[in-house]
Amino acid sequence: MKTVAFLGSPRKNGNTELLLKEAIRSIQDAGLDVQTFNLNLMKIKPCLDCDACRDTGICTVKDDMEKIYTAIREAQRFILASPIFFFSLSAQSKIMIDRCQSFWCEKYLLKRPIVNGKYGRKGLLLLVGGMKKEVGFECAGVSAKAFFRTISVPEHKTLSFMGIDAKGEILNHPTALRDAYEAGKNLVAI
Repeated sequence: MKTVAFLGSPRKNGNTELLLKEAIRSIQDAGLDVQTFNLNLMKIKPCLDCDACRDTGICTVKDDMEKIYTAIREAQRFILASPIFFFSLSAQSKIMIDRCQSFWCEKYLLKRPIVNGKYGRKGLLLLVGGMKKEVGFECAGVSAKAFFRTISVPEHKTLSFMGIDAKGEILNHPTALRDAYEAGKNLVAI
């Protein structure tokens, strides 16, 4: 079973990355590998809305997304980890999601969804934000849900942590790291 993780935080060793590392650690403890994409370090251009993928399901823009496209096709488990910025996923997360328009065209227009495979496809969404109201998490969650559906991941669990802003502050949360570890473990349980 292959797991792919997308780190959407620009902050090195920040709260989002700490949570993601715990989820990944539990998967590795189960003897499985995780391919992680640090979206902030990748060269990904925005979607050009050129409509080329409408006929082929293939994006014509050539950049680091090509590695992500391959990983999405081959994996069965997915983790998207993002901080909440202005009631939404980070720009790093969103640019990757927008470039998955080619999967949307392939699935909904060309009627060629990604095959489930032996273990099916499941996801995990990790969200962290300084705000104390749920609206930002709800908005980000809707965007992530569309992403997961587009890449043929019919179900995902969401862990969100509000009121966490300063770098490393997640370490003071009473259950966050344990929750992320358990969520990763449950993600790959068969």
